[in-house]
Amino acid sequence: MKTQTNTGYYYRYSRKANALLLVCLCILIMLLTVVKSEAATQRPTRKQYDKEQLSAEIKKQLADGKLPLNFPASVSRFYAQHQFNASWLAKETDANQTWAAMLMIDCVLQFGLNQADYHPKELLYSKLHDILERPAQVPLNQQARFEIMLTDALLSFANNLHFGKFNPQYPASKIDKGNLEFDAVGLINRGMLSKDLMLTITGAQPQNKWYQNIQDRMHIVAGVQLGDCYEFPEAEVRKMALNMERLRWAALDTDNYIQVNVPSYKLSFCHKGTIDTFRVVVGKPANPTPTLTSAIKYFTTTPEWKVPKKIFIKELLPKALKDTAYLNAHHYSIYNNKGMLVDVDKPSLLKIIQTPQRYHATQGAGCDNALGQLVFRFANIYDIFLHDTPLQSLFYRPNRALSDGCIRVQHAAKLAKLMLENNGLGAATQAMEKAIDGGVRKNFVLKKPVKITVTYLTCEIVNGRLVVYDDVYGLDNNLDMMLYKKDDQTLKVTRY
Repeated sequence: MKTQTNTGYYYRYSRKANALLLVCLCILIMLLTVVKSEAATQRPTRKQYDKEQLSAEIKKQLADGKLPLNFPASVSRFYAQHQFNASWLAKETDANQTWAAMLMIDCVLQFGLNQADYHPKELLYSKLHDILERPAQVPLNQQARFEIMLTDALLSFANNLHFGKFNPQYPASKIDKGNLEFDAVGLINRGMLSKDLMLTITGAQPQNKWYQNIQDRMHIVAGVQLGDCYEFPEAEVRKMALNMERLRWAALDTDNYIQVNVPSYKLSFCHKGTIDTFRVVVGKPANPTPTLTSAIKYFTTTPEWKVPKKIFIKELLPKALKDTAYLNAHHYSIYNNKGMLVDVDKPSLLKIIQTPQRYHATQGAGCDNALGQLVFRFANIYDIFLHDTPLQSLFYRPNRALSDGCIRVQHAAKLAKLMLENNGLGAATQAMEKAIDGGVRKNFVLKKPVKITVTYLTCEIVNGRLVVYDDVYGLDNNLDMMLYKKDDQTLKVTRY
């Protein structure tokens, strides 16, 4: 008789063995976790390692100084503030700001700028796709280069929107040094933290109505008509772009200012949301009125005119030599450089003509005084001013580029009255009118100087329509050649 095997023993042994195995397995897992944790603290993960490598490559390329950057110092400041970390090469799912930046650079034509200035051969959409989706297949140096060039393009775009590209007062070298009221680096930083990068960056544009009207028209023409069935109006776009550039130079973003626009022969006094316009006479092409920005601090009634040296030598002396009575008839007096009045006759005039630099002339008050009843003074290196004139008929001519550089304004007394009232000096208007009527020379000082800007705008938007003015000094062609290189494809606004 066979003895039956006791299976309960084996079952009890099996349960003990399984329990022991499970305990050992738990201990092993705990040990592996500890080892893995220690290893993680001793060396960076692959992701951390790649980020540090990219940062090091960005720092290296900036230090080498070999990249074709428009604003190298600004780019270096930007990355120094970010510890040289990449700002644009994020995960595909986190790249909204990057695509917004690319879109802005892609559409610079709509802002009157030239795409060729923003690294179009470097910043390709296909390259960005590869970097974001397949970073392992793109060399680290190419990733760093793309990152840096995109930053430079955005800084260039912001600076060009605000200052213009060829601003005579703010060349790129000066802007790149920083320490200006407008800081493109700070603007980009704020834009990256905002919900709308594009809105933040484009806020760098001038805010005055002249610029905004052209900008609105440019968006319609360059943004809608391009690529449709209509012929693209390239000449219209370029004309608007030239004048958007000039308006960036003008810096008209204040509530109280006077703008004199040479090609339209118009003065606009902007104050408290109101614009009053006046006709003006400006310099002839041989003696052009310069563009400038200054401030009117005071004006003078019944002024005495110190004749500019060029007019004194080329016009006044020849007329006086021909007829010595001409000087007295028009209230002119001639002085030497010591301030002594010269008794004028033909022999003395012949002596003066030999050394005219030692003399000067003034014209006293009178109905034929070249300055008329009023002169508005503002500091400038060109020695020009804004003034009344006895030749009121000139204001009704279609072409009013007729002066020797100064600006003659119609209804000068009305302009002076508006300036006093806008300055809180309305009570002084009666004193001004009395001084004018009585031929009394008197200064009227403004509490707050009024900014004056002389512009050269050959187009503007009037009632939604583009109005083009004569290029009286022939300046458009030179600026066009500066903004648009010969044979470049400035109208191509997409790239792949």
